[in-house]
Amino acid sequence: MVHIPPYEVAHDHDHLYVDTWSGVQVITIGIDPHKSSHTAVAVDTAGHQLAQRRFVVNAGTVRQLMRWCERWPERRFAVEGAKGLGRSLAQQLASAGEQVADVPSTLSARARLLATGGNRKPDAADALHVALFRHDLRTVEPEDQSTILRLLTERHADLVNERIRIINRLHAVLRDLLPGGAPTRLSAEKAATLMKGIHPATAADCCRCDLARDLLADLRRVDRQVRDNEAQMRDALAAARTALTVLPGLGTVLAAKLLGHVGDVTGFPTVDLFVSYTSTAPLDASSGKNTRHRLNTGGNRALDCVLHIIAVCQIRDGGRGQDYYLRKIAEGKTPAEARRALKRRLSNVVYRTLKRDHRTAIAAAA
Repeated sequence: MVHIPPYEVAHDHDHLYVDTWSGVQVITIGIDPHKSSHTAVAVDTAGHQLAQRRFVVNAGTVRQLMRWCERWPERRFAVEGAKGLGRSLAQQLASAGEQVADVPSTLSARARLLATGGNRKPDAADALHVALFRHDLRTVEPEDQSTILRLLTERHADLVNERIRIINRLHAVLRDLLPGGAPTRLSAEKAATLMKGIHPATAADCCRCDLARDLLADLRRVDRQVRDNEAQMRDALAAARTALTVLPGLGTVLAAKLLGHVGDVTGFPTVDLFVSYTSTAPLDASSGKNTRHRLNTGGNRALDCVLHIIAVCQIRDGGRGQDYYLRKIAEGKTPAEARRALKRRLSNVVYRTLKRDHRTAIAAAA
């Protein structure tokens, strides 16, 4: 959050509003991004609109925007949906050294509704409401190693889903070619061995054999892509220099997914904010004399899934995680409650590890 101290507003000859407290005019440029155009509105510290312009999205959009903003040397940008449609623009501005804030679309929609009493959204009005935000919003940082890890884990998830689809289809074809069908844990090697013993007797079975060979080739291709993807993740994790990989139950894919979704840990000043973001802090659902808590379904569900898998692995494999889980069971908690308590504890461990990684990186760079 950029703190704006108390100020007095005065007109100058260019009809701009000057912050006489510091003597510097700070302009906020709100941007409403779309696929084909971006609408920018510049406002001063008093919230008065100074100018607006619509930019067609092309290779020169950012260059045109920066030329338009040259009249305001002291400026900052507020981009609606910097993780969505505004990602490309926000990243280009951040990489150019500009100060960029991410204004969630839900917040700008709420401001528009409160300001106008309706939900009409002309682009200029959207950009104006984006620029007027003075809340503690996330600062957009240039993409780094965490972005690479997130892209790789998303690709890994796509490949795994494709592999499951291919295996399911191969199972269906082999079911009609083999008595009893194929085993449940089917791999490319097992499928190839089974197919060697198939002798089609009809034209339809010949067609099924051809389909099975095509599916087997697809399965082998996807297996190669999964291996290559995991090798890329290992290299990216090594470049990230994280100590997370020594945590029991946390392998290459889960560590990459965790780092990719957390990003810059300095965006979480306290462990409570981090735990809330990971959805591992249960919500108070007490009523009257009944004291109870319920599952937090907000936050980042991908991170919650990662911590759930780590907790399940630690409970299964033994060690300090299992000891903590059994201690909670002995205290009278249900297995689900004990598992959630372990996830909450793991969130603390992950946060401290990421903070320690950050301090180590700063010391190494100094």
